[in-house]
Amino acid sequence: MNIYNLRSKWKIFLLVCAIAIGVCSLLYTNHMVGKLSAEERKKIEIWADANRMIAESDIDDTNLDFYLYVIEDNATIPVIIVDKNQQIKFYRNLDSLKVRNPDYVARRLEYMKGQYDPITIDLFDDPQYIYYDDSSTLYQLSYYPYIQLGIIFLFIGVAYFAFSTSRKSEQNQVWVGLSKETAHQLGTPISSLLAITEMLKMQVHDQALVAELEKDVSRLHSITERFSKIGSKPATPMADVGQAIANSLNYIRKRSSDKVSICYDQPDEAVMAPLSEPLFSWVIENLCKNALDAMAGAGTISVELKLSRNQMVIDVSDTGKGIPKHKFKTVFKPGYTTKSRGWGLGLSLTKRIIEDYHNGRIFVLRSEPDKGTTFRIILKTGVHVTFMRTL
Repeated sequence: MNIYNLRSKWKIFLLVCAIAIGVCSLLYTNHMVGKLSAEERKKIEIWADANRMIAESDIDDTNLDFYLYVIEDNATIPVIIVDKNQQIKFYRNLDSLKVRNPDYVARRLEYMKGQYDPITIDLFDDPQYIYYDDSSTLYQLSYYPYIQLGIIFLFIGVAYFAFSTSRKSEQNQVWVGLSKETAHQLGTPISSLLAITEMLKMQVHDQALVAELEKDVSRLHSITERFSKIGSKPATPMADVGQAIANSLNYIRKRSSDKVSICYDQPDEAVMAPLSEPLFSWVIENLCKNALDAMAGAGTISVELKLSRNQMVIDVSDTGKGIPKHKFKTVFKPGYTTKSRGWGLGLSLTKRIIEDYHNGRIFVLRSEPDKGTTFRIILKTGVHVTFMRTL
């Protein structure tokens, strides 16, 4: 199974688990809030009975201590008592600073009317009604699961960001180490091959064979140069992008079958931009090689270079099998490949070269199954400089 498919499944699994934990927490908390709310209503009913007993008893009755204790014991549940004409007679446990404003008490009363049904105190022919609200403890408990989930998701987000940053840094170190070591290992045999080539020029009569060998050695030298530039900011002097594309396509043409057509309308004018030609050529070659694999050695590769204000757009299209839409971003990740052989590093290197070393962008512009794919590269031209190409 592909590592990115496995990681996507793990992300979905963890998300489902987080949602399940959140739902269970909310359900349990709501259950507890419901129980506490019922208990608070019972307390208010007892409090109402205590008020009624005090109102109906004689002033000298010595058995009122318990009822007075019940009334004084309510120090958390906000209550307002009104008469049959809805005139406020008494209130308790409201904000001590805001009660100085009569409008505040009236607003609280209207709010309480929408919360719970009133509790009636039957006092002869003058009934009174008690309106109440949840205590501050009950309010805090109802908001607790949301705060808890917020903290959990914040922790997960910070942890994910920290691990992602650490993993990316580790990947960068691996890239740099692998590239530098590859360039170092290739350096010595290439130097020997260059010396042997010079000797063969003087001893072998078939100079055409020597010329082909010299091209291959030059190619190895170019590959070594590319690897040596990975991990450090390469020099990007002003260069002709159109010509760099043409050179890369000429190399691909010589190494592809006759069933592959490579179309490129090279601009008549030089399109200049800050460019590391060895690395940029690597990008074009990687895209074309992927296109050849996608087309199974038969089809058309089209390259188009367009200018738009202070940037240039390069589209590389093929007529291959296409890329599923949900894989548009995954194809650029290290290790992703659809081939039985290969490390899946080509497009990852391509993205790194364009975005990290040339401050550009590369992405899948469009793709359809069995119709083909178009990759788009966007580069800044900097100072736009053009001149007529010498024919």
